[in-house]
Amino acid sequence: MTRSYSRWRKSSHSDPDGKCVEVARAADGTIGVRDPKGDPTAVLEVTPQEWARLLAQVKAQDA
Repeated sequence: MTRSYSRWRKSSHSDPDGKCVEVARAADGTIGVRDPKGDPTAVLEVTPQEWARLLAQVKAQDA
């Protein structure tokens, strides 16, 4: 199933030289992650629970 994502947002940790990722949410709650410089249809899709776990792990490593 192809989901429609709206309001792609760039990571606040993006480099000024364009190295970044973008994140958006679909109507069903699925989180999409993509590289804006690559194929716009190449989207990693994760559940809200998976996204929360990923964020928690990243924040724990920053602490």
